[in-house]
Amino acid sequence: MSGFPRYAIYYAPAPDTALSAFGTDLLGYDAWTGNERDFPRDILDVLPDWAELTADARKYGFHATLKAPFPLNDSRSEAELTTTCAAFAATPRPVPIIRPVVDAISGFIAVIPGEASAELQQLAAACVETFEPFRAPMSTEDRARRKPEMLTPRQREHLDRWGYPYVMEDFRFHMTLTCRLSDERRAPVLAMLRDRFAELDLRSLSIDRIALFRQSNSTSRFRIVDSWALGGS
Repeated sequence: MSGFPRYAIYYAPAPDTALSAFGTDLLGYDAWTGNERDFPRDILDVLPDWAELTADARKYGFHATLKAPFPLNDSRSEAELTTTCAAFAATPRPVPIIRPVVDAISGFIAVIPGEASAELQQLAAACVETFEPFRAPMSTEDRARRKPEMLTPRQREHLDRWGYPYVMEDFRFHMTLTCRLSDERRAPVLAMLRDRFAELDLRSLSIDRIALFRQSNSTSRFRIVDSWALGGS
């Protein structure tokens, strides 16, 4: 088993929204089209190494993880996965609404909820559980790459059960904008991104859709296969 292609269930804002443009411009990549985007000139004037600061996030596209990347189980197909995505989205459920803010999370800068949301936690947990049968068993190498020795006991349990440590109680919704930055470097970047985000005047955000992302091989970026509005939206 090669481990590719890999799939993921993410939240991605609809492509015709200001939030989508905000994220794709900053990352220099549009996962909806697979096209590169020019970085904002004013950011490059202040941060000439912006491409380096966003390199890791650019690989995945602007998104929030609901079900982390996984290779398909040998008994499953992409067609079955898309059918399950459609059925999941059509199932009536509360649509989480958050107050989005730009802040630091584990050293990264991301768009995150201003307050905890039980409905968002429930949506993420449902994604993890529903799509688990599609995930191929985790290899020894993949487990080692997660550095289980650095995880809490509960996170190690999640890793072994779900293939990813940051699920269920440890899930934190975030739409990554940068790599991990030092405290000294992070403060001015955070201030700049907060000012830029404030221009959107985005007071609330409905997490009203899921998107299926696909990575064809180890050197390719993730692209959106399809997306579905949630049934309650």
